[in-house]
Amino acid sequence: MDTAKTERFVADAWDGDIVPQLVEYIRIPNKSPMFDAQWRENGYMDDAVKLLAGWAKAQPIKGMSVEVVELEGRTPLIYIEVPGQGDDCVLLYGHLDKQPEMTGWADDLGPWKPVIKGDKLYGRGGADDGYALYGSLTAIRVLQEQGLPHARCVILIEACEESGSYDLPHYVDHLADRIGKPSLVVCLDSGCANYDQLWCTTSLRGLAGGNLKVSVLSEGVHSGDASGIVPSSFRILRQLLSRLEDEATGRILVEDLFVEIPDERRQQATRASEVLGSEIWDKFPFLPGMTPMDADLTELVLNRTWRPALSVTGVDGMPPLSSAGNVLRPHTAVKLSLRLPPTLEPKRAGEVLRRVLEANPPNGCKVEVELEKASTGWNAPALAPWLEHAIDHASQEYFGAPAMYMGEGGTIPFMGMLGEKFPGAQFMITGVLGPHSNAHGPNEFLHIPTGKRVTSAVAKVIAEHYVASEKGLTRGVAAQAGNAQFGDHGCC
Repeated sequence: MDTAKTERFVADAWDGDIVPQLVEYIRIPNKSPMFDAQWRENGYMDDAVKLLAGWAKAQPIKGMSVEVVELEGRTPLIYIEVPGQGDDCVLLYGHLDKQPEMTGWADDLGPWKPVIKGDKLYGRGGADDGYALYGSLTAIRVLQEQGLPHARCVILIEACEESGSYDLPHYVDHLADRIGKPSLVVCLDSGCANYDQLWCTTSLRGLAGGNLKVSVLSEGVHSGDASGIVPSSFRILRQLLSRLEDEATGRILVEDLFVEIPDERRQQATRASEVLGSEIWDKFPFLPGMTPMDADLTELVLNRTWRPALSVTGVDGMPPLSSAGNVLRPHTAVKLSLRLPPTLEPKRAGEVLRRVLEANPPNGCKVEVELEKASTGWNAPALAPWLEHAIDHASQEYFGAPAMYMGEGGTIPFMGMLGEKFPGAQFMITGVLGPHSNAHGPNEFLHIPTGKRVTSAVAKVIAEHYVASEKGLTRGVAAQAGNAQFGDHGCC
């Protein structure tokens, strides 16, 4: 594979075609069904599908078929098949649905307003994950332009990833015979810890959570009359949360929510911390004087990838400051988001959460735990030597630095599902969401140079996959039918 030719071809494709396409894609407010219940009537999802599928059909790729598949009552899926050499198969994945607007965008930016500043393309969904289809097909074109063989490639672009990928297992089952037996799954929906090398995701945390409500009265009462007699619902809620989390350190106190961290993952965390240094934490917008939860950088990596962590993400029962009177409120409720180690079963974790919080209610108060979130984490299978070599070689060629491996702290439900559906496959999970790219938040951007390098790296890995396949080093397994684990609440 000619590195210089690859770089030129990919750069021209991105600058002349892909970036303009992504500009149009960003303009479409195709929010995931969880955030747009009227998505079918509004038509934005169809607009996005037409844009991406139309571009795909126009690409000069030999024998390619592009099809929009839509099962009854489900979001659409773009299914692309590119013939190849041999009996092996590569499955490439992306999604086209988006997170909602979010507040806090800079005055000259907006979620549906594409803006190019320097090497960044701002707007919702370009990096998460509109570029995936464009990058995948361009990688295949690179090989065909250079006359290099590749295995048959199947591309799946779903439309409800941000809602938990609840439709994807049905499509995988429906298309199982056509997909075949992929021995390599490439996912372009993850992150990178810096923009200087190729990063591959080795694990994802699971997620459990729901609403915790503490009630002490049937109605609000005068705080001067009642305080000192009636326990505060807020104080009791704090007391209950302290059963779960050490308020001084943030460490989860319930041992049932921990798992044994594999040695390989500890070693990868150490190497990542040595490469990243303070970038591990200073990529976040800390206020002046703030410090991270641990001074040990390796421990910080493990905290966000292999240990449970609690966040309170919402509150109810409390008036805004502007209208808060001297009232002892009847209840306080909070929304809990509990990140879980990759291998911990989330429904079991949810029941642990309920047991810990509802046991022996202080002062006989009413404690209610409404579980609503349960998403499975994922721990990647060990890399085959051929794939580890290919990934590192690709990183050296197109980034000029060795590849790095690290878990992600978020939850991507479809990864656990794909791991179950294709148990024989190897996985390359990578992406362009690096420092400050702010996926799901305001001022989200795609780092264009990284998009180019990732595209080239994927082309290299697909080429190396063919070589490994010819040597008998790959093993594909047909999709396993049945009920896969996936989320019902949205990703991350």
